[in-house]
Amino acid sequence: MEFQIIWFVLWAVLWAVYFMLDGFDLGVGMLHRFIGRNDAERGAIMGSIGPVWDGNEVWLLTAGGATFAAFPTTYALMFSYLYTALLLILFSLIVRGVSIELRGKEEGAIWRRNWEYAFAVSSFLPALLFGVAFGNIFRGLPMDADGYHGSLLSLLNPYGLLTGVFFVLLFVMHGALWIGFKTSGDIGERASRLAHKIWYPLLLAAVAFLVMTGYETGLYSNFMNTPPLFIVPVIAVAALLGIKIFLARQALLQSFASSCVLILLVTFTGVIGLFPNLIPSSIDPRYSLTIFNSSSSPYTLKIMTVVALIFVPIVIAYQSWNYLVFKKKIDPADIKRGGVY
Repeated sequence: MEFQIIWFVLWAVLWAVYFMLDGFDLGVGMLHRFIGRNDAERGAIMGSIGPVWDGNEVWLLTAGGATFAAFPTTYALMFSYLYTALLLILFSLIVRGVSIELRGKEEGAIWRRNWEYAFAVSSFLPALLFGVAFGNIFRGLPMDADGYHGSLLSLLNPYGLLTGVFFVLLFVMHGALWIGFKTSGDIGERASRLAHKIWYPLLLAAVAFLVMTGYETGLYSNFMNTPPLFIVPVIAVAALLGIKIFLARQALLQSFASSCVLILLVTFTGVIGLFPNLIPSSIDPRYSLTIFNSSSSPYTLKIMTVVALIFVPIVIAYQSWNYLVFKKKIDPADIKRGGVY
């Protein structure tokens, strides 16, 4: 039981860190054609994530691998029940990586424009579909002893779509703030102005999400049973307000840090509400997948814990070094002088 809880916490941390890091990559992808007004500016925006985007996706691989190793039954049934949605996410992530790498391989305007559109679409779809998937997990999937009774269309219910829109707006805000402090000149100013505008629909989506969560899910029961847990969503709300406050002061780095905290704590709020479920059943709670009925053996979890204690700090260290090395702001003039993007 002890290691099952430990791995539930680690599972939550891995997903939260993935959304925090790859979230701004996805946001940059969705925004780069809106903020960049010419080839050099769009190249500079893409170049701002060039050294880090693939490293950020390591956390997705780790989260998926941890699910497979720690909770194999959940992994198997999740990829069975949500196969089409997860396959669309996979294809989108492949196209996104290819578009980043291939955009700068030719000088033709049509070549570059097509890869830019591919980059934008393949950034939007994962953001939306991750939100829809987690919204349906929070809501519970229609599963019982006879298996799963839903379809791809059934996932597109109002609450799932609202969660998808919420995720898109979270990542768009995150990406705008990243562009704002990571690029110089007019690009950063346009990104800052856009972030100001995005904040209001993000606030509306957050309020709608909190209200509908109370009606559509059982996520609040753990918080009601253990009131000190409310500190997590309360800090998340403070972080959302902090984004606007720091934007008003033109403190873009601090605003981006507030956005990081917001994404982390929104994820933790959802996962805390799920506990001990991983995928609840909307038909009969007896058929919910929990950390207790879908986990690996205690011996496997013990070995995994030792491995995680060794290698997760190494991953954090090399990613921190990578961000430190490439901390300089991106200037469109650098792209004109022969940058890759």
